[in-house]
Amino acid sequence: MNTRHVVVETHLGSITIVAEDETITGLYFRHHVRRPPHETFGPEAADSTDALLGEAVRQLRDYLAGERRQFDLPLAAEGDSFQHAVWDIVKSIQCGDTATYGRIARQLGDPGLAQKVGQAVGANPLCILVPCHRVVGAGGALTGYAGGLKRKRALLELEEPPARDAGRLF
Repeated sequence: MNTRHVVVETHLGSITIVAEDETITGLYFRHHVRRPPHETFGPEAADSTDALLGEAVRQLRDYLAGERRQFDLPLAAEGDSFQHAVWDIVKSIQCGDTATYGRIARQLGDPGLAQKVGQAVGANPLCILVPCHRVVGAGGALTGYAGGLKRKRALLELEEPPARDAGRLF
């Protein structure tokens, strides 16, 4: 197993991207809720010599500059089957759109699962890449984000289509 990481300085703060072999396995803010211990990230790699991490950094920078709306990276998140079902739905939320925990629960076939959906969204180890910031509370309320609500708001504002400025997403 070849686990390594790179730290990217952004206007949202330091972001750590973790890779294992040929997949991206984590993306974490410095004070990320449920951030694994640093020693599990492996050695720091130079994004200029690691093709996968270099591409991840390039795509992240392009996204944060408003020049990219989706990512094209091999992802491998560690989680159980329910979490993966939730994360698959989260991946399908288009840039500029949002979904509620309740809507995702209904897509899974049980509206009573909204709280469990929230837990799965909160456990997403690939924030931004699996866009859990696009999941909001009922009525569009900004609720919970492992990177903090200020970052969630900033990401949603970054993605907000110009034509919809008057009818905000949140």
